[in-house]
Amino acid sequence: MTTRQLLRAFALTAAALTLASPAPAQDFPPKKPVTLVVGFAAGGAADAAARLIAKKLAANIGQSVVVENKGGAGGNIAHQYVANAAPDGSVLLFGSIGPLTIAPHIMKVSYDPFKDLAPVSGGVNFPNVLVAHKALGVKTLAEFVALEKKKPNTLDFASTGAGSASHLAGELFNQRAGIAMVHVPYKGGAPALNDLLGERVASYFAAPPTALPHVETGALVPLATTGLTRPAYLPNIPTVAEAGYPGFEALNWYAFVAPGKTPAPLLDRWNQEIVKVLNDAEVKGALNQHGLTPQPTTRAELTAFMRKEDAKWGAIVRERNIKAN
Repeated sequence: MTTRQLLRAFALTAAALTLASPAPAQDFPPKKPVTLVVGFAAGGAADAAARLIAKKLAANIGQSVVVENKGGAGGNIAHQYVANAAPDGSVLLFGSIGPLTIAPHIMKVSYDPFKDLAPVSGGVNFPNVLVAHKALGVKTLAEFVALEKKKPNTLDFASTGAGSASHLAGELFNQRAGIAMVHVPYKGGAPALNDLLGERVASYFAAPPTALPHVETGALVPLATTGLTRPAYLPNIPTVAEAGYPGFEALNWYAFVAPGKTPAPLLDRWNQEIVKVLNDAEVKGALNQHGLTPQPTTRAELTAFMRKEDAKWGAIVRERNIKAN
């Protein structure tokens, strides 16, 4: 055998051994601090949930998990940031319904939720509650609809912005009830609630934790919740489905996703850890106190859920001709 043939034989043997060797194990937990990105400012329900979960995750994996708030553009800034982040398992996103399944239908976003982000696990969900100001004079959902039909295009509803969960809940109700409430977008929940209390807008599909204190004082009248079942903290308020619109559901939800090119072994490990935390009795109790229901899932279940939500809200956007404001 010539020297050239011998060298070629060595090269082929080395290549074969390389292919036969298993890929190096992915570091878990990552050697650098883990960042859990939230697309909204500190102090809200999403931030509170993320911090509860991050604290328990850090304790379980023995590694720092830092919550980083990147608010703006209805959460889209945070989603774009994570889509571009290093796919090494050190960055997770507490993603939300709007940027993941609604915003891509009503505005141009520079990320694809199903390609540039990788599903990890469901996080939490909660229904909104349709509340009206006391001066409107209605006490039930039926009375609210009757008032709108008596004076079409005069009742309005607030939302936390075009394409938000509260906006699409209102549009879905317009469709199901055959009414035409006027959408009034705000830059967040606080200004929307303030204008509702000031009687400058008639109604609002609000997050229960922010609306309940005003329901208790009598300033706001709760008409219906938007889940399929009544939440434990509002046992006497019917769902929209119970109040005459079977099958109506418009949940607000958050889920854990990662940069799209994150290796599957890391995604699987994060799924295991997050599901473990969401099933923890102490964490579940703390989340329930914020009006949030844990929603742990497999990666495949989250993918299927997001696809279903994407199709549902995409159809509503097209039918209602919803545009970004």
